[in-house]
Order: sequence, then C-alpha cells, then structure tokens
Amino acid sequence: MEGFVDFTNRCQGRDQLFRATQYTCMLLSYLIEHKAGKEKLVMKLKQLESNMSSGRKMFRLGNMVHALVAARRTTQLPDVVPRFCLTASNLTRALYFICDAVLWLKSTGLQPDIDKLKWRNRATKCYYLSLLINLARDWYEISWRLEQAIQEEKTKENSSWDKHSQKLHHVKCDGLHSFLLLLFQILKRNPPLLLDLVKNLCDLSGPLDTLGIYKTNPGVIGFCGILSSLVGIFTLANPCLKLKQ
Repeated sequence: MEGFVDFTNRCQGRDQLFRATQYTCMLLSYLIEHKAGKEKLVMKLKQLESNMSSGRKMFRLGNMVHALVAARRTTQLPDVVPRFCLTASNLTRALYFICDAVLWLKSTGLQPDIDKLKWRNRATKCYYLSLLINLARDWYEISWRLEQAIQEEKTKENSSWDKHSQKLHHVKCDGLHSFLLLLFQILKRNPPLLLDLVKNLCDLSGPLDTLGIYKTNPGVIGFCGILSSLVGIFTLANPCLKLKQ
C-alpha cells in the first residue's frame, strides 16, 4: 500500500506540472489572441493546452483508487464534521475520476459512441461538489479557530495576562474590520489552512464557468488554474504545509 501511495503521489506531482502548463497556455493564448500576427502562436498554445489536458487524464487513471483509499481512511476520523466532509469529498472525487476515465476512452477512440458533453457535465458536477465540500471543511476549521481565538481573548482580558504574550493583539469581534483582522491572523498562523482555502477557491472558477453558474473568461480560469497548480506543487514538495486529513 505504501508503494502505491508513493506512486500516486509522484503521479500527482506530474499532474500538477502538466496542469500548470495547461493553464499557462490558456492564459497566454487569451492574452494574445486578438493581437495581429499572433494567430500561429495562439494555435500552438491551444494545441499544447489540449495535449497537456490529455496527458493529465493518463496520470489520473490511478487516482480513483487513491480517492477510495483516502475515503476509507477518513471514515476513522474522530471529529464528525471533518469525517463527513473528507469522506464525502473523496467519494465525489472518485466519481469524478470515473467520469474522467470515460472521457479518456472517448478521446482515445476506444469508445467512440460515448456522449462527451453528457459525461463532461457529470464530471464537472462531481468536481464542483467536491470543491464545495472541501470549502465547507475549510470553513469549519476557520470557525473552530475563530471561536478558540475569541475564548482566548476573553480569558486574557479576565485574567489580565501579559499583553505581549498573545498574538491576537486585543482583537474584538464586534465589527467587520475586527472580524477580518482576526481572520487574517488565524490564516497567517495556519499556512496549511490558508493554502487549502486558496486552492479550493481558485479551482472553483472552472466548474462555475462550465456549469453556467458564473460565467467568466479563459484568462481568469487560466490565472486561477496556475495559482492553484503552484499551491498544489508547493504542498507536494512540502507535505508539512498540506492540511491534515
């Protein structure tokens, strides 16, 4: 099992590199597509983007099993909210990878009769649902830390602790400014949570556009995809910065 996990981690690293290249091509082609004399370059960028997308599907073939194994592991978590969110997220990710594998069969010509639009829509919905569940888990972690920080502040005031022994600097949650300041301090003190939140928010741009919930443009999707991919690469290179599951 450890060998399989190590293999999938390597595949995820390659997938993130391909993903970063794919979205870089998307962003660059969007920025120069209306400039005169750049037609051939735009075509090459879009072809490379398509190749990167196809290559990523090959790396993700084993991720379905990885997601199911992760779902089984997260069912053992003691806290009910993270247990539900992470298990549900991993299961929806597994469904997404199944849909993605079907699309890969279509793209290779092995199953030419597959309805590409229908399966692409199913895959996008699964991916979108997984992101929403991940964001719910992020908000749970944030709200738990907010409550803990407020209790610490109240305890500090009641017991007249040394003002310099705390990092919250007398923040009171009695207004939007104070709330945002406290939120900033919490995220600053918890880099894994901040990175996970940024990645999930960036990843939302694609499915929101594809499903027609919030239409944007390839430039925004490309930029968000690059940022999300860089966060993914960074957390793979530094496991201590990955939010614990």
